[in-house]
Amino acid sequence: MIQIGIFKFASCDGCQISFFDISDTLSNLEEKVRIKYFVEGQDDNKFETFDISFVEGSVSTPEQENKIREIREVSRYVVSIGACSSSGGIQSVRNFLDYSNLVQQVYTRPDLIKSLEKSKPISDYIKVDFEIRGCPAEKEAIIEVIYSVILGKKPYKPEYPVCMECKRKGNPCVIIFGKPCLGSITSAGCGAVCPSYNRGCYGCFGPVKNPQVETLKELFLSLGLNQDKFYESILMSFNAYHPYIREKL
Repeated sequence: MIQIGIFKFASCDGCQISFFDISDTLSNLEEKVRIKYFVEGQDDNKFETFDISFVEGSVSTPEQENKIREIREVSRYVVSIGACSSSGGIQSVRNFLDYSNLVQQVYTRPDLIKSLEKSKPISDYIKVDFEIRGCPAEKEAIIEVIYSVILGKKPYKPEYPVCMECKRKGNPCVIIFGKPCLGSITSAGCGAVCPSYNRGCYGCFGPVKNPQVETLKELFLSLGLNQDKFYESILMSFNAYHPYIREKL
């Protein structure tokens, strides 16, 4: 019996909702899979030991920093789900600003705020065995991880960019039409959903290894986008604090 825990840190809950979308699949696996901890979805929760711990959200408070270490200690596999957990999320934009000034501007009682200065992915604190990208995480990728643990194999994860998915679908490159697109530096897995509707990729699946950010910036500049626009409106979003991206900023 595979014991599963599903946890939430700083996030919007969207990735956890993906588990409701696969409820039929989980029901069919009831003899092999048991969800022991899922505050969002059940009343009876036990924090004991887990074969798989799925973690949504970034680490943004001291309590969360302690909790993620506890989860690691009792888990066989820890899987980050979604952009917040793997990259710090949109909230990690604060990492590039003056934290004290930001808190003063946003809250009427900043003295009551007990948060960390930076919103970080869980991999900054513990070993993560597998990442499920996306905003939100794709339900098919969650199912892949669960089946892989049951079968004792390594989960499949695309190692190529969204551009490959566009090619397979026969999509014309939206950059040709003057639309900014992060597909060339973004991991595949979404099925190129945005370019398929004539929109540029927003990079919600996170960067590929060694993303060629400077090359893409040069291309964007040729389209009339200045450097500030490139960084602030394009890169500074879902995955601004992913290790592959923050070293480029």
